[in-house]
Amino acid sequence: MFSQDSEPAVLKRDIKAIVVPAGMEIDLQKGALVYITQAMGGSFTIYHEGNLFRISGLDADALGKEVIEPPVLPENASDEQFNEIVWDQMRTVFDPEIPVNIVDLGLIYDCKITHNEKNERLVTVIMTLTAPGCGMGEILVEDVRDKVSLIPTVTATDVELVFDPPWNREMMSETAQLELGMM
Repeated sequence: MFSQDSEPAVLKRDIKAIVVPAGMEIDLQKGALVYITQAMGGSFTIYHEGNLFRISGLDADALGKEVIEPPVLPENASDEQFNEIVWDQMRTVFDPEIPVNIVDLGLIYDCKITHNEKNERLVTVIMTLTAPGCGMGEILVEDVRDKVSLIPTVTATDVELVFDPPWNREMMSETAQLELGMM
């Protein structure tokens, strides 16, 4: 929601935006006055004409912000190092309505990394949502897929959305619970 500490910005170019929480894509026009309400994980939540929208970090320049650079994988990285980078990337995915990353929210159930015959990596992520009817579900799935796919040597990223077991508050990390005032 709009608050006094929201940062105003005038769009420097036309961009695609996702309506929160409906998940529909719309076009926002250059010159529109928006208010940045959340900037986390390279994505932005903005307030414009009574609505919240999610803006990809790839469009950060339209808000006058720096575009986030993709992750760097050390040469000859071990699978353990690679796994850490995958989890770090998933920690850059935020629900636009909740200021906590999806890993600390407990939305990632599993992450498997395998190799193909060319030694390229295949990543499979099993995740859920805080509520099955969340309109941002497919957007969050796509965000995970996009951010993991940016890692060098990833040839395919499969993200499966499941609802069994159902998510509950106990799945959140202590950090997330503290951030949301639940401890």
